[in-house]
Amino acid sequence: MSRNDLNGKVVLIAGGGKNLGGLLARDLARKGAAKIAIHYNSGQSRADAEATLADIEAAGAEGLLFQADLTQVSNITRFFDEAVSRFGGIDVAINTVGKVLKKPFIETTEAEYDSMADINSKVAYFFLQEAGKKLNDNGKICTVVTSLLAAYTGLYSTYAGQKAPVEHYTRAASKEYGARGISVTAVAPGPMDTPFFYPAESDDAVAYHKSASALGGLTDIKDIVPLITFLVTDGWWITGQTIFANGGYTTR
Repeated sequence: MSRNDLNGKVVLIAGGGKNLGGLLARDLARKGAAKIAIHYNSGQSRADAEATLADIEAAGAEGLLFQADLTQVSNITRFFDEAVSRFGGIDVAINTVGKVLKKPFIETTEAEYDSMADINSKVAYFFLQEAGKKLNDNGKICTVVTSLLAAYTGLYSTYAGQKAPVEHYTRAASKEYGARGISVTAVAPGPMDTPFFYPAESDDAVAYHKSASALGGLTDIKDIVPLITFLVTDGWWITGQTIFANGGYTTR
């Protein structure tokens, strides 16, 4: 199998049941991925995950559904182990897991901080760790972060703050795994037009986010999928980098 294409490859996606992860699973199946392991968080997401599974199977790929709370590190290990046991190995690992909290710094509770740290930082760290242990040589790893990492703004201290460490996790993992030909990247979309975005925002804030990008509007997940697909195929030579893809919403 070629390093640069998906034909015959095994893909594992955390948060792969719906929204960006679900669209990624469908796209990678259409582009030749042979087997795709799809994680979803809870029973509330099961119907979406099953719909994604049906679509990738219709595209010719074999699928695996895995439901768990990945803030428990043992569940990350189980997810990778099930994929290896079922499919014989893993070539591509993508983590789309995240949670938004928009709240003033002085009003944020310890419980909220802990939850945001677990979902946005801890999961990312141990996902990268497990991928380093379980991926085949010449594998690809990609984590979804946020363009707020380049924003001068309040109210997202725990969201952007707990995604920020993932930039260094990406650099460190890429350095450590590079000898095996494994590339490690992060993608930072702007505010995405999905149900993940709207609960944290007022109508005025939504209007602002739509107006803030140079190209206009919120980030469409259909514009993020090709970038991630590129990074885990022909773009494998890019490693240790966080790529901002947001229509000019923020920049460095």
